[in-house]
Amino acid sequence: MSKTIFQKIIDREIPARIEYEDDQCIVIHDIQPQAPVHLLIIPKKPIARAGDATAADEATLGHLIVTAGAMAKKLGLANGYRLVINSGPDACESVPHLHIHMLARRQMTWPPG
Repeated sequence: MSKTIFQKIIDREIPARIEYEDDQCIVIHDIQPQAPVHLLIIPKKPIARAGDATAADEATLGHLIVTAGAMAKKLGLANGYRLVINSGPDACESVPHLHIHMLARRQMTWPPG
């Protein structure tokens, strides 16, 4: 299987604006932001989509949420933020490498989409 754009960013084959990185994930700024703050929280372990995650991925998935909270604190997002995972073509998934969108600093609407 060929590398996704996210795996190429993780491997430093293509550049990205990195906000944070640790041994389990990388956080980058989206190149087509949909809010004043639009980060992508990406696990380094490639998981194609949410439905492909297994029990072995639980710690990694939990780490992504904890990282989102840390990013919110770092960026002063006290008024809130939205976390979104797109899974599959009907959800507009564009990269088959699970990632969480963090959107903030604008009023979100409900329902989304």
